[in-house]
Amino acid sequence: MMHLRQSGFTLLEAVVSMVLISGAGFALFGWINSNIIALNRIQETNTRSAATQNVVEFIGGVNPMLKREGTAAFGSYRIRWKAQPITVIQDSGLYQLALYDTLVTVEHLEGDAWFNLRLRQTGFKKVRSLPGL
Repeated sequence: MMHLRQSGFTLLEAVVSMVLISGAGFALFGWINSNIIALNRIQETNTRSAATQNVVEFIGGVNPMLKREGTAAFGSYRIRWKAQPITVIQDSGLYQLALYDTLVTVEHLEGDAWFNLRLRQTGFKKVRSLPGL
């Protein structure tokens, strides 16, 4: 009696290989998805860091004694600030000085708040001139 040799895959071998391939595919999909989520978080952190640097640089040029509150636009976001004195106004020769607590709200242009910063600033105002000048 002659035995025939089987060639190719059996149905069971095909099902097992499909299960193994799909399991590897699901694992790969999960790994890619977690990397995309991490990349989005990093991008958001970098964007917020750049915005924070811009806001601190801008607010550093604002004299809270002369302009206690205001708004400014920065491309895709805007800021609102409000300064409150935390010390009494001191006379210091030609100037009056005070320390201010400034609350800065950074919001998207659509109006939803993004983040807040609280800064301490020195406010000043020239109240006298040098005699003879």
